[in-house]
Amino acid sequence: MNIFKTLWNDESGASAAEYALILAIVGTGIAIAAATLGGAISNAMDQASTCIQQEGVGTGDLTKCQAE
Repeated sequence: MNIFKTLWNDESGASAAEYALILAIVGTGIAIAAATLGGAISNAMDQASTCIQQEGVGTGDLTKCQAE
């Protein structure tokens, strides 16, 4: 019974577990932000590429392709 009381009162590993949890939450947030930003950049590049292909290279008139 004393072993369970000792284990129950032992808080030496609590700090490491808390840091691991914080690291996991922050890491997940960074991964989600990177995926979202990557998707936004990809969409913007696709739109720019489509606009350039539609207008033709060297026409100089890309006003139709400006942000809507």
